[in-house]
Amino acid sequence: MPTSIRLISSMATRQLVEDLVAGWRDPDDAQSQVVAEAAGGVDAARRVRAGEPFDIVMLAANAIDALIAEGKVVAGSRVDLVDSGVALAVRAGAPHPEIGSEAALKAAVLAAASVGYSTGPSGVALAKLFERWGIAEAIAARLVQAPPGVPVGSLVADGRVALGFQQLSELMHLDGIDVVGPMPPAIQITTTFSAGIGAAAGDAASARRFIAYMASPDVAPIKRRNGMEPARSGLNPA
Repeated sequence: MPTSIRLISSMATRQLVEDLVAGWRDPDDAQSQVVAEAAGGVDAARRVRAGEPFDIVMLAANAIDALIAEGKVVAGSRVDLVDSGVALAVRAGAPHPEIGSEAALKAAVLAAASVGYSTGPSGVALAKLFERWGIAEAIAARLVQAPPGVPVGSLVADGRVALGFQQLSELMHLDGIDVVGPMPPAIQITTTFSAGIGAAAGDAASARRFIAYMASPDVAPIKRRNGMEPARSGLNPA
């Protein structure tokens, strides 16, 4: 029977994981297969907490740390894989606002009829940015938070949101939107996505080999094609 490695990830890394799985060949088990699924980060963590037997859990680094603290991911198994930045999108064909500086981005947010953001870590950081700018109250009625697992870009594409913020990796593969560009470097919101071994893993050895592959320099081009950079933290490098 072929070995099956069961992996769950957040939606932000769904396409990346698919591409990595497509290129995977286990050097120690030629029959090894990775069965991957993606869910909203909150839902994925909930399922891990409920005891579903995932061999690999791939979520934002802070979510992995929380699961380690709860005994749901193996202590010491966290490996940082990618750094993912936030970009902005408008509906396909709509005018592109100027977002090249912090002041310009703030003005674009204030001018937008509606602003979409996610339930993930980037959404939390964005809300804090609006508070720091002193505009959170002024735009509260125009903020639209996408439900867990629903891409902000889909709300932009169907006209429910005029200006959407989300991980570039989630926006770049969607139809019906134009990616305006990334947030300015000075205020860019970067999320590190990490992988760890599930406490209920059925094949931890094979899972570790796949994580090592995902962390290897050989797959850096795949990460960049998906709008991400190899993680710079160096935590538990493969």
